[in-house]
Amino acid sequence: MATINQRGPYQWQAKVRRKGYPTQSKTFESKRDAEAWVSITESEMVRSVFVDRSLGESTTFQEVIESYIENVCPSHKGCSSEILRLKRFMREKPKLVARGMATLKTQDFEHYRNERSEQVKPGTVKRELNLLHSVIENVRKKLALHENPISDVKRPRVRDSRDTRLLSGEEEVLMAELDNCRNPWIKPAVILALESAMRRGELLSMRWENVNLQERFVHLEDTKNGESRNVPLSSRAIDTLNALPRSIEGRVLPTTPEGLKNAFERTRKRANLEHFNFHDLRHEAISRLFERGWNVMEVAAVSGHKDLQSLKRYTNLKASDLAKKMG
Repeated sequence: MATINQRGPYQWQAKVRRKGYPTQSKTFESKRDAEAWVSITESEMVRSVFVDRSLGESTTFQEVIESYIENVCPSHKGCSSEILRLKRFMREKPKLVARGMATLKTQDFEHYRNERSEQVKPGTVKRELNLLHSVIENVRKKLALHENPISDVKRPRVRDSRDTRLLSGEEEVLMAELDNCRNPWIKPAVILALESAMRRGELLSMRWENVNLQERFVHLEDTKNGESRNVPLSSRAIDTLNALPRSIEGRVLPTTPEGLKNAFERTRKRANLEHFNFHDLRHEAISRLFERGWNVMEVAAVSGHKDLQSLKRYTNLKASDLAKKMG
């Protein structure tokens, strides 16, 4: 049975009661909208296809994001960066996150995409949209949402293949500026990145108990592809490790991802290398291995790449070195 009652000059409350289903109630600005909702709801109940959407309407986007941060993010390798992105989103989009989940539309996120595209690079926009898509997908069935509003949002085209290399003399300038860095762990991190091709997260996860100075390798338990691997250490890497103090907690580089990132960005600015980011150190290291004559499988064993095609985009052999081989 359905009832529609006027609640003031601009509100109409519709209720639908049917055996076997929880009472459904919703308020509309016009009687016509209320009647249409009643008709659809009763029809779905008769056909046994009704889904209670009240939870999706009452649960806000902010509540969903906060739950994701607390319950899902900790299980991800990129936990800290995900949390930073989501908190920034909530801070900058208070009106959007205050809305009920059932009210979110594709147009809302298309507008967000267009707005962010004027502020950051396409790769950043794409990562943010993919993260928000995962947040909504995590609760879509629970909240009885017909679809994920971000699924149909066209992502920006990303051309993230980089060919940034250290030119002659730039490494020396960078190392000189690193000597002036207040964080004592940054220069060793940069040297180890250049010598081992390890990612930032892998460098920060190193523990002394997994470093074998005698056999010259470090065992990484937790890597991006989910598999452990042994990374060989050059003489320069060994000398760098031998010069480091041993922290009580057992980490080789006891600093934070944000601490490392911020200190490196300040250093590269002083060295006039603002085009060169920390991940480019891995690119440089892999390219140097190829220039020394290492084959693809040998380089993959060091870098941890499982897909050799993806390894290819990290290699950028200097034309001058290739010319020497041509004779």
